[in-house]
This record gives sequence, C-alpha cells and structure tokens, in this order.
Amino acid sequence: MRDEIHRVTRKERREAALLLLSGAVDSYGNEAFPAARRKLIEAKQLSPRSSLIRELLGLSSYRCREWDEALAELRAYRRLSGDTTHMPVEMDTLRALRRDRDVETTWGRFVELGGNRPTEAEARVVYASYLLDRGRAAEAWKIAGPDRIFEDAQPHERRCWFVAARAAVALGELGPATQLTDAIRRADPDMPGLEDLMQQLEEARSGRS
Repeated sequence: MRDEIHRVTRKERREAALLLLSGAVDSYGNEAFPAARRKLIEAKQLSPRSSLIRELLGLSSYRCREWDEALAELRAYRRLSGDTTHMPVEMDTLRALRRDRDVETTWGRFVELGGNRPTEAEARVVYASYLLDRGRAAEAWKIAGPDRIFEDAQPHERRCWFVAARAAVALGELGPATQLTDAIRRADPDMPGLEDLMQQLEEARSGRS
C-alpha cells in the first residue's frame, strides 16, 4: 500500500493520502461502508492515480448502492491495474443500472480477458443470474451448470450451483435441480436464498403431481 502511494502521489500529499487510505481500510473491514467511502473520496483527491484508492472506493460505493460512482471507480481501477478481479462487480452494477447491453458487452470482454478461477465463477454467477432475470434459463444453465458435483467444492463453485439449480427449476429439470440443491444444503445449509430455492423446488414437484 505504502509503495504504491509513494509511487503515484505528490510528495507533500503522501502521508495524508496514506492516513485516509489506512482509515478507509479499517472502516471497510468493519463493514462501515459509508465511512470508508467518505475517506476514500478525500484520498482520491490527493492521489487520483492510486489503483488501491480507486479499487476500494469502487467497492465501497457498490456497497453503498452508489451505482454510477461504483462503476466509474471500478473501471478506473481496471484501467490503472489491468486486473479483471472486479469485472463481476462491474456487471452486477450494470444490472442494477438496467444497462442490459453493457452487461452483455462486459461479459464478452471478460470472456476475452479471463481471470482466476474464483473470478471466473463469480462472473458466471452474475451473468447467469442476469439471464435468469430475463427469462433466458437455458442460456443461464449453459453458463452456470457444472460438469460434476463434488463434496469439497469451494464457496464460489457452490454459488454457481445455486444459480444453476434455479435455472434447472425454471426449465423443469427437477432431477439436476434436486441434486444441486441437496449438494448445497449438505455443504452450506445457511447459504442465503437456499430456503427460497428449496421452496421453489418443492412447488415445482407439487405442480407435477
């Protein structure tokens, strides 16, 4: 953190920028997102070329539902750093702004650029959820559906399973939906949305009987 601030910030502004950034990191870690955002807006004025400040400001703005600001800052971070880690958050922000064409464009760009496995999984979660919201369940299944189900899946993999299970329910494919839902329930019974998914699955089964 200190190295980057020293590299991209005018000498007389470095210590103030570091102090604000350090405080913002603490606030963000404590989930005090509005406080983090306020500090980071000040820090950005002192060091606008800091990718760290722009990254954390984008994430804090996202948490505060300041969608336009979040998108601008996360794109600035990607431009400064070349890192694709937060492209899934960019897509989710575009979903919130109802900018469907830009969601599609950002997904296509992510496919070109790629990312690590957790980032790829999160991108599939966001894009498949976007497709489901628009009644495109078959496409969502192609994006999120797993090749296999295994016991030691990581949290990002289980989030893909969750979206895939929703797509399977929408398609009337209750066998895969049941397998995925049961696997999630065994691994993470407290996953947000799981109870709703189980209820949707039960309603779909009842509709068939």
